[in-house]
Amino acid sequence: MSKQLPNGYSPRLYNEDLGPLPQKWNWYNIFAFWMSDVHSVGGYVFAASLFALGLASWQVLIALLGGICIVQLIANLVARPSQQAAVPYPVICRLAFGVFGANIPAVIRGLIAVAWYGIQTYLASSALIIVVLRFFPSMQAYAEPQFAGLSYLGWFGFLGLWCVQALVFWTGMDSIRRFIDWAGPVVYAVMFLLAGWIVWKAGWSNISFTLAGKSLSGWQAVGQVIVATALVVSYFSGPTLNFGDFSRYCRSMSDVRRGNFWGLPVNFLAFSLVTVVIVSGTLPVFGEMLHDPIATVARIDNDVAVLLGAFAFVTATIGINIVANFVSPAFDFANVAPSKISWRAGGMIAAVASIFITPWNLFNNPEVIHYTLDVLAAFIGPLFGILLADYYLIKKQHIDVDALFNDGPSGRYYYSGGINWTAVKAMIAATLVGVAITFTPVLQPMANFAWFTGCLLGGALYFALARRESILQRGPSLNPAGQA
Repeated sequence: MSKQLPNGYSPRLYNEDLGPLPQKWNWYNIFAFWMSDVHSVGGYVFAASLFALGLASWQVLIALLGGICIVQLIANLVARPSQQAAVPYPVICRLAFGVFGANIPAVIRGLIAVAWYGIQTYLASSALIIVVLRFFPSMQAYAEPQFAGLSYLGWFGFLGLWCVQALVFWTGMDSIRRFIDWAGPVVYAVMFLLAGWIVWKAGWSNISFTLAGKSLSGWQAVGQVIVATALVVSYFSGPTLNFGDFSRYCRSMSDVRRGNFWGLPVNFLAFSLVTVVIVSGTLPVFGEMLHDPIATVARIDNDVAVLLGAFAFVTATIGINIVANFVSPAFDFANVAPSKISWRAGGMIAAVASIFITPWNLFNNPEVIHYTLDVLAAFIGPLFGILLADYYLIKKQHIDVDALFNDGPSGRYYYSGGINWTAVKAMIAATLVGVAITFTPVLQPMANFAWFTGCLLGGALYFALARRESILQRGPSLNPAGQA
């Protein structure tokens, strides 16, 4: 590894995966990234849930468009520094947190990804087992919990899917790009076919774009629209934070912005409408409203259709898991010890860790998962605020790429012992506010807006502290003689 080091680069900060790479991706690759991120079982349920808030369809569409446009704006802002320097999210974090301090936001994002990686793999395997039991009902005996809270059939499904995802990841970033390039369109095709079948069976007159049993109006409706908008932003905050892991490969920011436009507002709106058609139609067709797409597919009386649908939705879940919860911790954990942990090794650390957290036990205990993920998510908002404030307001969009890999005291991003304590202080203060919102009953109404409060507070605190320190440092040099 040392022989390949560019001049002045430290092995404590650099390996080939973390350093600048050729930029070959175009707008379609970014569009496909968002298609893979949106088209999952979780995304399906999330979109349907917004229509169940008691709002009229046009109100939900306003919330969806408002929220996803905010996500688009944030994604464009987050993408620029990584696209400019051709480096991933944890390396860009060195700008604000210091060359070693960047491990703090990197590990935080990595831990969140590990939790969600396990949960998404478990959900996809559970959905797959539904289809398996349809064709092999005799295997029901193996579907009861046997070991560590999971059945033998559950272990088979979980580890099988785990291995498939690991195999796709291990083949490298180019293979991942090719995978998501075709996975998204395939799922779209299946979704439209499923929607068409549902409409044919139910009749268009029985399709409703309002899935709620209640109807809100006036200020109540306005409040729920705002909540729905905030939920959209929060839902996409994880993959948006490390979006730089993908924008680094893009040829230009215009490609990034074009891909974000088609992949976020246009793609998400189309996906949401198709989702509502399918969920609404399950009531007249099956006699109950089904929010799980694979459960819907399993009810179809055509074996080929069931297999095709199950394949498509499992593929979609593999896609989102790889792009959102595999690639991210791969870079994050590699950043901790670049000379010892490669990109592939970092990803496998996350994958193995996702088994040992037994995500089925986590997911099946709503209180535990609520507090675990909410506490981790309390870090996300402040990280956004600090990184954006530093790059756009403090650094004025200037990046010294070589200094990102320089661990010498004279390095531009060395700060104090390799850590910018100003950023750490701002992150801790803003995070504590987020944790207080999570655990204080009287503040619970603010929980849906934790991302916004964390982002604004983290960014404002960091900017104020950084400006104050800059003024204090400049003060003596401006007046060396001590004269008034």
